[in-house]
Amino acid sequence: MRTQISGKQIDIGEALQAHVQFQIEAAIAKYPGRPTDALVVFSRDGSTFNCETVLHLSTGLTVQASAKEHDIYAAADAAVTKMEKQLRRYKRRLKDHHRERAQPVELSGVASYILAASEDEEAEEPETLQPIIVAEMETRIPSLSVGEAVMQMELAGAPVLVFRNEKQDQGVNVVYRRDDGNIGWIDPNSTR
Repeated sequence: MRTQISGKQIDIGEALQAHVQFQIEAAIAKYPGRPTDALVVFSRDGSTFNCETVLHLSTGLTVQASAKEHDIYAAADAAVTKMEKQLRRYKRRLKDHHRERAQPVELSGVASYILAASEDEEAEEPETLQPIIVAEMETRIPSLSVGEAVMQMELAGAPVLVFRNEKQDQGVNVVYRRDDGNIGWIDPNSTR
């Protein structure tokens, strides 16, 4: 597993790097999912240290956790503890006895755009309804089962996830968190 530990405008010593490396390896040793790489970024905000961790698993799942503490070691330990809690919470899903994923998740590259927000809500109606594109990027869309997509969305703490349903080769699907707390699934290929 590759581990990258860095700091944003702060110096990260070898002792902290070794401590974080050991904590991550100890945390993931108990859980399935064959991690491929981990990214840990430290930053400082006033008197507190922020630690953000991202762990990529070969199943295509990404576990993210962050913590803020006054001590940099405490921030690292808290973030790793949150990451371990997420892995423990989803251990049964990650260990899926009915189906082992032999190949890593396939990712498709698609265009992604950032659109300009209207600056003044009380302004006159715009002349055209065409949005103004601020930036264009490439985004990767994973091919997952619906259950894996829901788990990925919850692990990332995201409100929505766009994915290709691996059971159907065409089109994209969306899972999202509803206001009532349930999960919604949009499948354009099914008709009722």
